[in-house]
Amino acid sequence: MVVQNELSEAEIDRVFHALATATRRDILRRTIEREQSVSDLARDYEMSFAAVQKHVAVLEEARLIVKRAEGRERLVRANPEMIARARALLARYEELWRARIARLDDLLAGPPPSEAVPPASDPTDKNHDTDKNQGA
Repeated sequence: MVVQNELSEAEIDRVFHALATATRRDILRRTIEREQSVSDLARDYEMSFAAVQKHVAVLEEARLIVKRAEGRERLVRANPEMIARARALLARYEELWRARIARLDDLLAGPPPSEAVPPASDPTDKNHDTDKNQGA
């Protein structure tokens, strides 16, 4: 089985949309810990069962969770493959930003001392000529 690591733009949009709500992030956290029924999930929220089902559907559409039927119940568990792919995407964003910050730090630090350009001599400076004569 070939596992696709890169997420499409549509998948990225669905993942970020799914994670944009605290309730959905909590549902995902809870289903990472253990598989749960939608009914069990709904008991802990001050919203209707239908509203929790909608949150579950958004997570399922983003493939962050997997739902299966067991009799009359719908059981929900996290999808570790998609979570790993989303984590890899975020790691790439982190690398990009760390590299940009490092370049900015380098620019703000200025050139290293070995690359520093010596100040130009002032031809009107009398000490400049004296220094030349003392070395001779």
